[in-house]
Amino acid sequence: MPYIFSISPDVNPSHITGWFIFNTWLQKTLGEPIHLELYSDFASQRKAIVENKIDLIYSNPYDAAMLVRKKAFTPIAYPENRPDEAVIAVRADNPAQTVEELSAGIRAASTNDPDVHMMCMIMLEPAELDRHNVTTERCKSYIIVAKSLLKGDADIGFFLDEAYNDLSNVVKKGLRPLISSNIYVFHHALMVGPRLAHKRDEILSALLSMGENEKGRGVLRDIAFSGWIEEDHEDMEFMIDVIDTLVDRNS
Repeated sequence: MPYIFSISPDVNPSHITGWFIFNTWLQKTLGEPIHLELYSDFASQRKAIVENKIDLIYSNPYDAAMLVRKKAFTPIAYPENRPDEAVIAVRADNPAQTVEELSAGIRAASTNDPDVHMMCMIMLEPAELDRHNVTTERCKSYIIVAKSLLKGDADIGFFLDEAYNDLSNVVKKGLRPLISSNIYVFHHALMVGPRLAHKRDEILSALLSMGENEKGRGVLRDIAFSGWIEEDHEDMEFMIDVIDTLVDRNS
Protein backbone atom coordinates (compact mmCIF):
# COMPACT_ATOMS: atom_id res chain seq x y z
CA MET A 1 0.00 0.00 0.00
CA PRO A 2 1.54 3.34 -1.03
CA TYR A 3 2.15 6.23 1.30
CA ILE A 4 -0.11 9.21 0.64
CA PHE A 5 1.34 12.63 -0.13
CA SER A 6 -0.80 15.76 -0.40
CA ILE A 7 -0.24 19.45 -1.06
CA SER A 8 -2.07 22.48 0.29
CA PRO A 9 -5.13 23.38 -1.81
CA ASP A 10 -3.80 26.94 -2.18
CA VAL A 11 -0.82 25.83 -4.29
CA ASN A 12 -0.81 27.68 -7.60
CA PRO A 13 -2.73 25.49 -10.11
CA SER A 14 -0.08 26.16 -12.75
CA HIS A 15 2.44 24.27 -10.57
CA ILE A 16 0.33 21.13 -10.03
CA THR A 17 2.09 19.24 -12.84
CA GLY A 18 5.38 20.10 -11.18
CA TRP A 19 4.22 18.52 -7.93
CA PHE A 20 3.45 15.28 -9.74
CA ILE A 21 7.00 15.40 -11.11
CA PHE A 22 8.28 16.09 -7.59
CA ASN A 23 6.33 13.07 -6.30
CA THR A 24 7.85 10.83 -8.99
CA TRP A 25 11.32 12.11 -8.10
CA LEU A 26 10.66 11.47 -4.39
CA GLN A 27 9.48 7.92 -5.02
CA LYS A 28 12.62 7.10 -7.00
CA THR A 29 14.85 8.79 -4.43
CA LEU A 30 13.35 6.93 -1.45
CA GLY A 31 12.54 3.70 -3.25
CA GLU A 32 9.05 3.84 -1.75
CA PRO A 33 5.60 3.90 -3.38
CA ILE A 34 4.01 7.32 -2.81
CA HIS A 35 0.69 8.48 -4.22
CA LEU A 36 0.00 12.20 -4.65
CA GLU A 37 -3.57 12.89 -3.51
CA LEU A 38 -5.02 16.31 -4.33
CA TYR A 39 -7.90 17.98 -2.50
CA SER A 40 -9.94 20.81 -3.97
CA ASP A 41 -10.51 22.55 -0.64
CA PHE A 42 -9.16 22.80 2.89
CA ALA A 43 -12.18 21.11 4.49
CA SER A 44 -11.78 17.87 2.55
CA GLN A 45 -8.03 17.80 3.14
CA ARG A 46 -8.46 18.38 6.87
CA LYS A 47 -10.98 15.55 7.00
CA ALA A 48 -8.39 13.27 5.43
CA ILE A 49 -5.79 14.43 7.97
CA VAL A 50 -8.14 13.75 10.87
CA GLU A 51 -8.83 10.29 9.45
CA ASN A 52 -5.06 9.58 9.25
CA LYS A 53 -5.14 9.23 5.46
CA ILE A 54 -2.11 11.43 4.77
CA ASP A 55 1.52 10.51 5.45
CA LEU A 56 3.37 13.44 3.90
CA ILE A 57 2.04 16.95 3.29
CA TYR A 58 3.15 20.28 1.90
CA SER A 59 1.05 22.22 4.37
CA ASN A 60 -0.14 25.79 4.71
CA PRO A 61 0.97 27.45 7.99
CA TYR A 62 -2.54 27.65 9.48
CA ASP A 63 -2.87 23.84 9.60
CA ALA A 64 0.54 23.36 11.20
CA ALA A 65 -0.87 23.36 14.74
CA MET A 66 -3.28 20.52 14.03
CA LEU A 67 -0.63 18.50 12.19
CA VAL A 68 2.04 18.87 14.87
CA ARG A 69 0.03 18.95 18.09
CA LYS A 70 -2.87 16.65 17.26
CA LYS A 71 -1.59 14.28 14.55
CA ALA A 72 2.10 14.00 15.54
CA PHE A 73 3.52 15.25 12.24
CA THR A 74 7.17 16.25 12.14
CA PRO A 75 8.42 19.25 10.13
CA ILE A 76 11.05 18.54 7.49
CA ALA A 77 11.74 21.64 5.40
CA TYR A 78 10.28 24.79 3.92
CA PRO A 79 11.01 26.55 0.59
CA GLU A 80 13.65 29.24 0.67
CA ASN A 81 12.74 32.84 -0.17
CA ARG A 82 9.00 32.12 -0.12
CA PRO A 83 7.42 33.55 3.04
CA ASP A 84 3.63 33.61 3.11
CA GLU A 85 2.54 37.23 2.92
CA ALA A 86 -0.89 38.67 2.13
CA VAL A 87 -2.12 41.48 -0.10
CA ILE A 88 -5.33 43.47 0.08
CA ALA A 89 -6.13 44.77 -3.38
CA VAL A 90 -8.78 47.08 -4.79
CA ARG A 91 -9.95 47.87 -8.29
CA ALA A 92 -7.60 50.32 -9.99
CA ASP A 93 -10.20 53.08 -10.02
CA ASN A 94 -11.04 52.75 -6.32
CA PRO A 95 -10.42 56.17 -4.71
CA ALA A 96 -9.04 54.67 -1.46
CA GLN A 97 -5.26 54.95 -1.17
CA THR A 98 -4.91 53.60 2.37
CA VAL A 99 -6.70 51.07 4.55
CA GLU A 100 -7.83 53.88 6.84
CA GLU A 101 -9.97 55.27 4.01
CA LEU A 102 -12.10 52.11 3.93
CA SER A 103 -15.40 52.23 5.78
CA ALA A 104 -17.76 49.85 7.55
CA GLY A 105 -20.00 47.82 5.27
CA ILE A 106 -17.38 47.11 2.62
CA ARG A 107 -17.51 43.83 0.73
CA ALA A 108 -14.44 41.59 0.76
CA ALA A 109 -13.72 38.73 -1.64
CA SER A 110 -11.62 36.00 -0.01
CA THR A 111 -10.71 32.38 -0.61
CA ASN A 112 -10.87 29.69 2.07
CA ASP A 113 -7.12 30.09 2.62
CA PRO A 114 -7.24 30.61 6.42
CA ASP A 115 -3.86 32.23 7.05
CA VAL A 116 -4.30 34.75 4.22
CA HIS A 117 -7.81 35.65 5.39
CA MET A 118 -6.53 36.10 8.95
CA MET A 119 -3.63 38.33 7.92
CA CYS A 120 -5.86 40.49 5.73
CA MET A 121 -8.45 40.94 8.48
CA ILE A 122 -5.68 42.06 10.83
CA MET A 123 -4.49 44.59 8.25
CA LEU A 124 -8.01 46.07 8.25
CA GLU A 125 -7.88 46.87 11.97
CA PRO A 126 -6.53 50.45 11.54
CA ALA A 127 -9.84 51.26 9.80
CA GLU A 128 -11.75 49.69 12.73
CA LEU A 129 -13.00 46.98 10.40
CA ASP A 130 -13.63 43.42 11.53
CA ARG A 131 -15.88 40.44 10.85
CA HIS A 132 -18.83 42.36 12.32
CA ASN A 133 -18.79 45.18 9.78
CA VAL A 134 -17.18 43.53 6.73
CA THR A 135 -19.23 41.31 4.41
CA THR A 136 -17.14 38.44 3.08
CA GLU A 137 -17.75 36.59 -0.18
CA ARG A 138 -15.95 33.24 -0.25
CA CYS A 139 -14.39 32.40 -3.61
CA LYS A 140 -12.94 29.09 -4.84
CA SER A 141 -9.73 30.64 -6.18
CA TYR A 142 -7.71 33.83 -6.31
CA ILE A 143 -8.67 34.25 -9.96
CA ILE A 144 -12.31 34.44 -8.88
CA VAL A 145 -11.36 36.95 -6.16
CA ALA A 146 -9.81 39.11 -8.88
CA LYS A 147 -12.85 38.74 -11.13
CA SER A 148 -15.14 39.73 -8.26
CA LEU A 149 -13.14 42.93 -7.82
CA LEU A 150 -13.08 43.73 -11.53
CA LYS A 151 -16.84 43.18 -11.84
CA GLY A 152 -17.52 45.45 -8.87
CA ASP A 153 -19.03 42.64 -6.80
CA ALA A 154 -16.44 43.27 -4.05
CA ASP A 155 -14.68 46.40 -2.77
CA ILE A 156 -11.50 44.68 -1.57
CA GLY A 157 -9.86 41.34 -2.35
CA PHE A 158 -7.65 39.18 -0.14
CA PHE A 159 -4.69 37.50 -1.90
CA LEU A 160 -1.67 35.42 -1.07
CA ASP A 161 1.08 37.70 -2.41
CA GLU A 162 2.42 34.95 -4.65
CA ALA A 163 -1.04 34.42 -6.11
CA TYR A 164 -1.46 38.15 -6.74
CA ASN A 165 1.91 38.36 -8.47
CA ASP A 166 0.99 35.37 -10.65
CA LEU A 167 -2.13 37.07 -12.01
CA SER A 168 -1.90 37.96 -15.68
CA ASN A 169 -0.77 41.46 -16.58
CA VAL A 170 -4.19 42.13 -18.10
CA VAL A 171 -5.91 41.32 -14.80
CA LYS A 172 -3.38 43.17 -12.64
CA LYS A 173 -3.78 46.26 -14.82
CA GLY A 174 -7.33 46.56 -13.51
CA LEU A 175 -6.30 46.12 -9.86
CA ARG A 176 -4.11 47.91 -7.34
CA PRO A 177 -2.49 46.64 -4.12
CA LEU A 178 -3.71 48.69 -1.16
CA ILE A 179 -1.53 47.13 1.54
CA SER A 180 0.77 44.13 1.94
CA SER A 181 1.87 42.25 5.05
CA ASN A 182 5.51 42.02 6.11
CA ILE A 183 5.47 39.37 8.81
CA TYR A 184 8.27 37.11 7.47
CA VAL A 185 7.25 34.33 9.87
CA PHE A 186 4.63 32.29 8.04
CA HIS A 187 5.52 29.76 5.38
CA HIS A 188 4.29 26.50 3.90
CA ALA A 189 6.27 23.46 4.96
CA LEU A 190 6.79 19.82 4.06
CA MET A 191 5.78 17.67 7.02
CA VAL A 192 5.82 13.92 7.61
CA GLY A 193 3.31 11.84 9.55
CA PRO A 194 3.94 8.97 11.97
CA ARG A 195 3.76 6.19 9.36
CA LEU A 196 6.57 7.70 7.31
CA ALA A 197 8.48 9.43 10.12
CA HIS A 198 11.36 6.96 9.88
CA LYS A 199 12.18 8.49 6.47
CA ARG A 200 12.34 12.07 7.75
CA ASP A 201 16.12 12.46 7.67
CA GLU A 202 16.41 10.70 4.31
CA ILE A 203 13.79 13.02 2.81
CA LEU A 204 15.53 16.06 4.30
CA SER A 205 18.90 15.03 2.88
CA ALA A 206 17.37 14.53 -0.55
CA LEU A 207 15.64 17.92 -0.45
CA LEU A 208 18.74 19.83 0.65
CA SER A 209 20.83 18.28 -2.14
CA MET A 210 18.35 18.88 -4.96
CA GLY A 211 20.32 21.83 -6.28
CA GLU A 212 23.48 19.77 -6.65
CA ASN A 213 22.43 17.96 -9.83
CA GLU A 214 20.54 18.83 -13.01
CA LYS A 215 17.67 16.45 -12.30
CA GLY A 216 17.03 17.97 -8.88
CA ARG A 217 17.33 21.51 -10.21
CA GLY A 218 14.81 20.66 -12.90
CA VAL A 219 12.32 19.38 -10.32
CA LEU A 220 12.80 22.55 -8.27
CA ARG A 221 12.06 24.66 -11.34
CA ASP A 222 8.90 22.63 -11.97
CA ILE A 223 7.49 23.63 -8.57
CA ALA A 224 8.96 27.16 -8.82
CA PHE A 225 11.31 26.70 -5.85
CA SER A 226 14.93 27.80 -5.58
CA GLY A 227 15.69 25.31 -2.81
CA TRP A 228 14.70 24.01 0.62
CA ILE A 229 15.66 24.98 4.19
CA GLU A 230 15.47 22.57 7.13
CA GLU A 231 12.55 23.24 9.46
CA ASP A 232 13.28 22.25 13.05
CA HIS A 233 10.64 21.65 15.70
CA GLU A 234 11.40 24.86 17.63
CA ASP A 235 10.95 27.07 14.55
CA MET A 236 7.67 25.34 13.73
CA GLU A 237 6.41 25.77 17.28
CA PHE A 238 7.27 29.47 17.14
CA MET A 239 5.25 29.91 13.94
CA ILE A 240 2.32 28.01 15.49
CA ASP A 241 2.44 30.22 18.60
CA VAL A 242 2.39 33.38 16.47
CA ILE A 243 -0.57 32.09 14.48
CA ASP A 244 -2.44 31.13 17.67
CA THR A 245 -1.85 34.63 19.07
CA LEU A 246 -3.16 36.28 15.90
CA VAL A 247 -6.16 33.97 15.73
CA ASP A 248 -7.08 34.88 19.33
CA ARG A 249 -6.64 38.55 18.52
CA ASN A 250 -8.82 38.28 15.42
CA SER A 251 -11.60 36.19 16.99
